[in-house]
Amino acid sequence: MKVMVIVKATENSEAGKMPSAELIDAMGKYNDELIKAGLMLAGDGLHPSSKGKRIRINGHQRTVIDGPFAETKELISGYWLWQVKSMDEAVEWVRRCPAPMPGEESEIEIRPVFEMEDFGDVVTPEAHERALRQQAEIDRQAGK
Repeated sequence: MKVMVIVKATENSEAGKMPSAELIDAMGKYNDELIKAGLMLAGDGLHPSSKGKRIRINGHQRTVIDGPFAETKELISGYWLWQVKSMDEAVEWVRRCPAPMPGEESEIEIRPVFEMEDFGDVVTPEAHERALRQQAEIDRQAGK
């Protein structure tokens, strides 16, 4: 099962406060463990929402909204994409994670990623084939 592990933003991350060298090192070591275990597919930290944009979609209308965005607790400051055997395995790995926001309470959310099989009969053979072609092209472009 593929999961997205979401590091929630805090006041410090939204203020652009950079992590310490110690935290960078601890997270680097943690990422090494994830890679060695064969779990980590991707992961990055995100700039504060003040550097971001949102696009509100209403029918054919698109409205661009500049950051920062008000609700810090609804924002994310980073993520991992993991391939795990179960949600329990993901939870156990998150329990081992260094505190992402030292000095602040922080929260990490784990969400399963939809796989084509999750959609059941809604996915036609053509749609499934298209998704396989798209993933192959993504992998090719990434040099996999």
